[in-house]
Amino acid sequence: MAVYTLAFFAHIAEWVFGSRSKVARTAAALTAKRGSDDSGDREREEPAASAPAVTVRKGGSTSVLERPKAARPKVVVRSAAGRRGDLPDGPGAAGGDEQGDLYGRVAVSLTVLAFLLHASSVLARSLSVERAPWGNMYEFSTAFSMVAVGAYLGFLLAKKNVRWIGLPLVTTVLLDLGLAVTVLYTESTQLVPALDSYWLWIHVSLAIVCGALFYLGFVATALYLFRDRYETKLLAGGTPSRWATSVLERLPSASSLDKFAYRVNAAVFPFWTFTIVAGAIWAGDAWGRYWGWDPKEVWSFITWVAYACYLHARATAGWKGRKAAYLALLAFACFLFNYYGVNIFVTGKHSYAGV
Repeated sequence: MAVYTLAFFAHIAEWVFGSRSKVARTAAALTAKRGSDDSGDREREEPAASAPAVTVRKGGSTSVLERPKAARPKVVVRSAAGRRGDLPDGPGAAGGDEQGDLYGRVAVSLTVLAFLLHASSVLARSLSVERAPWGNMYEFSTAFSMVAVGAYLGFLLAKKNVRWIGLPLVTTVLLDLGLAVTVLYTESTQLVPALDSYWLWIHVSLAIVCGALFYLGFVATALYLFRDRYETKLLAGGTPSRWATSVLERLPSASSLDKFAYRVNAAVFPFWTFTIVAGAIWAGDAWGRYWGWDPKEVWSFITWVAYACYLHARATAGWKGRKAAYLALLAFACFLFNYYGVNIFVTGKHSYAGV
């Protein structure tokens, strides 16, 4: 958590210094005019004016030397042009200028270090209990945040423009780990016989991975709503506040955020479906019935229905934009209630695992 805290402050520095720099807006303008691919990082240098030549006389001969071109500030661009009107993607929280980008690279490096320590702690817990380290809410929470950070770093490794996720992700991880080590902490213990099954590795691990990726889709959807309102105001001729401009100019365009959220949710949905099926099979082995309308089963199904409605509306009704975004937020809220609300406030067959 200490290293995540350092990464949090580095991300803050990245956004603050990048937002103060006019180079960020220059980067967005260059992206809009020239277009670019979204496969990776690149740098452009502004052309330097030609310097006057220097004449050198030595002996009886004369030679002309060109003066070296003056160095110009580099503009860091990491995102392709947007599709909505003339509004391009912002630098994608990639620094805007070299100073801001430096803070961003420090933040990512600290996040990698924190992730390695985080993964080591989950492994240590597994060795301590001699089983899968997600048998209660404390273990689930630590594993959940670890997978979310791992997915984020995986996107970065694949050269995706997702640096904008870094600040909200690290903030959420700190809150999640703080809650885990205070309210949800549970000593290392063995599970009841019903949970001592290889399905613990399949069913619960899938639930963790799906939830972590659903979370990344949620972040993109929430930021999309802010960026969409900002773009709508700009296209209508309005003038957003300086704070909104300094922050939202650093995000990808609304269409890019919407596309990212949709692709993540669509890719994860089949795995969430299998998670529910795997849980039903495990319930048949442990309790002698595949479905018993247990609160956890019911809310897992409600979450599945909510995401199915979101994907169906996008595919058939043509719901793109704010309507679909509200459905996606509702679906993730169902997932959160299924995890926290059902486990803490509702009693069912899944309650024997304890907090």
